Amino acid sequence: MSGRLLFLQNGPRQESVAKLPERFESWGLDVDARWVFNGDFPESLAGYDGIFLSGSPHGAYEDIPFIHREHDLIREADALGIPMLGVCFGSQILASALCGRDQVFRRSFCEVGNKWLDVTPEAKTDAIADEIGERVYMFVWHNDEVRADHPDMRILASSDLCPNQIWRFRDRKVWGIQGHPEVTKAQAQLWFEQSRTTMERDGADIEELKATAEEALPAKTMLSKFAALCGATAA
Repeated sequence: MSGRLLFLQNGPRQESVAKLPERFESWGLDVDARWVFNGDFPESLAGYDGIFLSGSPHGAYEDIPFIHREHDLIREADALGIPMLGVCFGSQILASALCGRDQVFRRSFCEVGNKWLDVTPEAKTDAIADEIGERVYMFVWHNDEVRADHPDMRILASSDLCPNQIWRFRDRKVWGIQGHPEVTKAQAQLWFEQSRTTMERDGADIEELKATAEEALPAKTMLSKFAALCGATAA
């Protein structure tokens, strides 16, 4: 029996460069992709074995209807014990919904680049982060940040400029990843060009980003292991 994944697309386009719904399907999941940015929410969470929350140009603290509604959905899913994984904005809105609105704040400057993250000892026994190693490489790009000081957060990785890059909510099957492990090396080249103006405004060197992009396969194990966990939940 394959697991059923609710994929929440929080961006202004229904499809992204990373094509994650297709990748989750390749890992055996039945994916229900919802463009929640445009108000397309499921009527019920019944029958879902996992939820993935995508990035967004918005902040989790913004007064926007879909953001308020997603906060409620996250809290309902947590009460039901549905596994959740959020990337970038997805991580931030998980933190906001489960740990408080003050957990997400606007940084004084953007963190952008292909970076090595320092992994904490807790990751070694984590259900989805146990294969990322003592340091893990991925692309990061964020103006907002999740605070690292909440007692219900288990910090799994940090960078030199952000103490909370990967975290888990208590001992629940709920994780947030600030960076972008989902993007392949080829997809990164396309994304960097598409976003050149915005990334350069945020301080990025596009040619350096292209030259230092990697497949980041250890980081991607968090995605595939989350998919496997959703499948096991269904079984």
